[in-house]
Amino acid sequence: MAIYGAGSWGTAFAVILGDAGCKTTLWARRQDVADAINTTRTNPDYLPDATLAGNVRATTSAAEAAEGADFTVLAVPAQTLRGNLARWGPLLAPDTVLVSLIKGVELGSAMRMTEVVEDVTGIGADRAAVVTGPNLAREIAARMPAAAVVACRSEDVAKRLQAACHTPYFRPYTNTDVVGCELGGAVKNVIGLAVGIADGMGLGDNAKGSLITRGLAETTRLGLAMGADPMTFSGLAGLGDLVATCSSPLSRNHTFGANLGGGMSLEEAVAATRQTAEGVKSCESVLDLARRHRVDMPITETVAGIVHEGLSPVVAVKELMGRSAKPERH
Repeated sequence: MAIYGAGSWGTAFAVILGDAGCKTTLWARRQDVADAINTTRTNPDYLPDATLAGNVRATTSAAEAAEGADFTVLAVPAQTLRGNLARWGPLLAPDTVLVSLIKGVELGSAMRMTEVVEDVTGIGADRAAVVTGPNLAREIAARMPAAAVVACRSEDVAKRLQAACHTPYFRPYTNTDVVGCELGGAVKNVIGLAVGIADGMGLGDNAKGSLITRGLAETTRLGLAMGADPMTFSGLAGLGDLVATCSSPLSRNHTFGANLGGGMSLEEAVAATRQTAEGVKSCESVLDLARRHRVDMPITETVAGIVHEGLSPVVAVKELMGRSAKPERH
């Protein structure tokens, strides 16, 4: 196994793979991070309390990480995937399955992450997989119980990946609806920002419940327009991930939104969050995707307005609440 990206989620997934008995090489951008993992069995910059198994090692050599890997796991920020993969692609083992842990949509192209993988590397959809669901990295690294979805167009590949990352505390389910699973993961970050903003403004639990539910409706509308299975959005990749992101202080997107709702500027919220909150950039690309498919996503549009156009959260709430009345199934 190879994992490219030694941030929180990449490291947490290395914990899972190590515990599942997989020999795993974790690629880190910085030598000090790789050295710390190899000498102390921890990643002090991201998950200092998580101990990695002895079958996990780290390197800064992309070629060394790729060597002989049956699965190549990608755990880098969404907007850096294309450039990184262009460099790593020629190094990868010829039959490796590329697995995305990334929950985002590419700016400009509006491509999902497996689409970027296929576009850059030329592999078929049966070798592009996704791991997604309610998987907050710190809880996973603490070996707290969690479930997830492993998705691939090839059911056989999904089952292989399921077996590779199944541990007593991490229970993966298979799915062949890659489109739905990726959209669920990407859009929930945007809704997590919206709920965080509402929490930062002190708007209460009714507002939170409403945003989660209507956010799920937006996600499902977009998924249906793109050919996803609507049942995916009632599962772990949809509702499960959405609830975890919108409810937990461990969620970067929720925290980022709460800082905005509490009065921070975009620059101040970026500085306070420190790690990547994918929804900050993906709200633009998700909105682009919605417009391409002529899908109405008012919460997503509002978040993009607050984050990137200087829309006041107070004004945004009034605009959302003032929209024309509709049937719930609209």
